[in-house]
Amino acid sequence: MSEQGTQQGEERLHSARAIVWARRRAALSTFWRLYRTQRAGLVGLAILIAITLLTVLAPLYTDEAELRASNAPGGRMESPSTEFWFGTDQTGRSILLMVIWGARVSLQVGVVAAVLAVTLGTLIGMAAAHFGGWISWVLMRLTDWFIVLPNLVLAIALVIALGPSRITIIAAIALTSWASTARVVRAQTMAIEGRPYIERAQALGAGHWHQMTRHVLPNLMPLVLASATLQVSSAILAEASLSFLGLGDPSQPSWGTILERAFDAGAISVGAWWYMLPPGIAILLVVLAFTLCGRAMESVLNPRLRDNT
Repeated sequence: MSEQGTQQGEERLHSARAIVWARRRAALSTFWRLYRTQRAGLVGLAILIAITLLTVLAPLYTDEAELRASNAPGGRMESPSTEFWFGTDQTGRSILLMVIWGARVSLQVGVVAAVLAVTLGTLIGMAAAHFGGWISWVLMRLTDWFIVLPNLVLAIALVIALGPSRITIIAAIALTSWASTARVVRAQTMAIEGRPYIERAQALGAGHWHQMTRHVLPNLMPLVLASATLQVSSAILAEASLSFLGLGDPSQPSWGTILERAFDAGAISVGAWWYMLPPGIAILLVVLAFTLCGRAMESVLNPRLRDNT
């Protein structure tokens, strides 16, 4: 009998897991079906896929060694030509090559910083709404303090204090951009915890961890994902701003670093528009693409916005 009971228990467990995965596949299928109706979101997704492929596959069709000034293949400040589509910089390096490899740094910093910021904001917002009392007061006053402070000024201070590097820039951007997410998550968590199934879970003896991970967080995920997508564009702009101010990682080119070097080389005064325009357009395209995807996800995941479109 014990073996039969064990076997039945395993069958029920597998059946429950199968049901969960079936629901997840159905949810993803529904999400994609609704997302395809958002034309702007499809445009943004296509731009992101194209830029990601060009960035990830860069080692296959380019030579990273040409990024070093000693291996520069061109002349100084050459205008765009069939050999150098975007021209060259003051040391003869290809601007196109620098933009392609700079995308790897800018996208990595933007995505990682956005994920860290949204994760921190989600945890603080959930804790403030769930526990309430003095914990909520302390966390919200801390959130208000970060909202009031200028993000860029605080990020500059952190990078100067810790030293310019890729890790420092990621940490500075994440620590200065989580507050808005925390406020939104707190409000949504309070709305979720007022629903009847949360009260039933509490009556059945569910602890804080069970309530937050099994009931609150799954209902927050659509909001968190949309917020993370929008946060990436802000993080990329912040990285470009810090790098343009000379606080970027000097060993790795990013779009902001290219703009900073172009400014130092006097590209504006000599009319070398090809030095500053490509990285600027690249930043614009990526920020626009993430914004379009984020707005489309908001419309799909928020029934109220979907009904109004």
